[in-house]
Amino acid sequence: MIKRLGFWFITNLLVVILASTVITVITRYFGIQIGGGYEGLFVICLIYGFAGSFISLAISRWSAKSMMGVQLVEKDPRFSDLVQTVHAYSRKAGIEVMPEVGVYDSPDVNAFATGPTKNKSLVAVSTGLLQNMNKEERDGVLAHEVAHIQNGDMVTMTLVQGVVNAFVMFASYVVTQIISNALRSNDDDGPGLGFWAQFFVRQVLYVVFAFLAQPVVGYFSRWREFRADAGSAALGGRDNMIAALENLKRNQSLLETQKSDNMAAFQIASKSKILALMSTHPPLEKRIEALRRGVHA
Repeated sequence: MIKRLGFWFITNLLVVILASTVITVITRYFGIQIGGGYEGLFVICLIYGFAGSFISLAISRWSAKSMMGVQLVEKDPRFSDLVQTVHAYSRKAGIEVMPEVGVYDSPDVNAFATGPTKNKSLVAVSTGLLQNMNKEERDGVLAHEVAHIQNGDMVTMTLVQGVVNAFVMFASYVVTQIISNALRSNDDDGPGLGFWAQFFVRQVLYVVFAFLAQPVVGYFSRWREFRADAGSAALGGRDNMIAALENLKRNQSLLETQKSDNMAAFQIASKSKILALMSTHPPLEKRIEALRRGVHA
């Protein structure tokens, strides 16, 4: 958790630096002013919103290695079968440059794929997965992760998150301005909210609106999980993917008690209806049912 918060802080610091630079250039050389109208404001919000998403995507492999301790294992003979399986599925999926393959130390039964493009990707699995899954189940997981790369899911989610970021930021600026105007409505010469008061209110609103927008991101994320399951079935066989999900289902109560906040591909969705709307992953039962019925997202 501490590592993820550290990564969040570093990413947002980079976003602030980039956004400040871009805003300075636009306002100085293109004459677009934030206070000059909603059009200019929305342009700034789009730039700022997409900057965060694309910075996170661009450094995703680096962050996985440094923040999660992922160790590349292509040259480690102990993991030769793991590497060969990922590469075999990747070739079958039409990926030209083989993904990096890594292992990280964690008791959680998890795996994830990341990277800015199909040809600059990483597939990582936890030691917990390697210890608790047999070859068929493990192969189902690996095929699922390769399917994420094949589908370009990292870029898709980056675009979705960028749009959401832009609208959330735009709304927080507009509502803050409305509040400031309302406070000075009885005194035309009054300042309304001061600079730092506006900054504070805007940040609070951003958090609130981002929370309210999470169901949109969650919906697209759940959709891509169903699609990756179908891709796993095509690459490695439907039975392997079902076996992997059933393995996780047997250990569902254990995983829930750990209260892991991992964003890995096999996180179990909450039973709460509200949290289920925000969950990035569908319930295991629905994923298994979709595979058995041959339903594609």
